[in-house]
Amino acid sequence: MRERASIFTYIKYILICVLLILFMVPFYLMVINSFKTTQQFVNDPFSLPVLEKLSFVNYISAYEKMNFNKAILNSAIITSISVSLILLTSSMAAYFLVRHKWKINRVIFATLVASMIVPFQAIMIPLVSIYGNMNLMNNKWILIFMYMGFGQGFAVFIFHGFIKNVPLEMEESALIDGCNKIQSFFQIVFPLLKPVLVTVLILDVLWIWNDYLLPSLVLISPSERTLPLSAYSFFNTYSVDYAPLMAGIVLTIIPVLAVYLFSQKHIIHGVVQGAIK
Repeated sequence: MRERASIFTYIKYILICVLLILFMVPFYLMVINSFKTTQQFVNDPFSLPVLEKLSFVNYISAYEKMNFNKAILNSAIITSISVSLILLTSSMAAYFLVRHKWKINRVIFATLVASMIVPFQAIMIPLVSIYGNMNLMNNKWILIFMYMGFGQGFAVFIFHGFIKNVPLEMEESALIDGCNKIQSFFQIVFPLLKPVLVTVLILDVLWIWNDYLLPSLVLISPSERTLPLSAYSFFNTYSVDYAPLMAGIVLTIIPVLAVYLFSQKHIIHGVVQGAIK
């Protein structure tokens, strides 16, 4: 039995290593090709760049062509406000759904959970058509509003599972001491949500920061573009400037990759807490 368990463990680690390599290969190719010329990239995308000719000219070109300062500011504004609103509204909604055992609340919660399986592509055209007819496109605040709506299902699901195990006696004690429902939520319940708050925050930051499809439909003006949209500036009518594009993608993912690497333990802990509880 021990030998079989040992063999199974080795096989598991081998599979994990293979998957790690498969996931890292695209990132590796992107980094090494960001130091080449487009011609070198086309000739041999798998070769290492020549150290003697190593240059950051692609990063300089990408920084300028993407209008990086404006793009990262747009991404930061949209991501930070969207995530903040998602955290606030979804936690309050989950608290209300948990503490009020109404039949309609069960229907609302089931509808929110079911909404997670609806692909965005299924509602993309009606969404653009409706907001376009209302002349509400090319506005980052409309984009923030959409993100807040699309992020509710997952966030409410995570918060709902955690709040169910917050002892009601703690809130009753606060009510006896003179707190109302709102004060009880923000002073008693909300601080206890830290594990899942961090989880939802990080996952939504990764989603919104890297999203391309929804901003490409809403943000038309170049001055409103986010970082993923700015990377499209390297696509010409009949060609693609691959080397600066690789550098631009690296610049785009570095901020959110850093956030993820420093916070991954919170993601795992928060998902486990919210799902199991």
